Amino acid sequence: MCLSCGCGEPDDDHGNPANITRQDLRLAAEAAHISPEQAADNIHSAAETAV
Repeated sequence: MCLSCGCGEPDDDHGNPANITRQDLRLAAEAAHISPEQAADNIHSAAETAV
């Protein structure tokens, strides 16, 4: 799903690198030395407070 659009295809950026893929999430998690699940939780929490 490009993880950001909800299409169900986590590795497809639909030709637009601005869409977030599973690879992007994995790389961000590795950079922070956390799991991809924790990175996703952190992104969700930050999005909730940024609105």
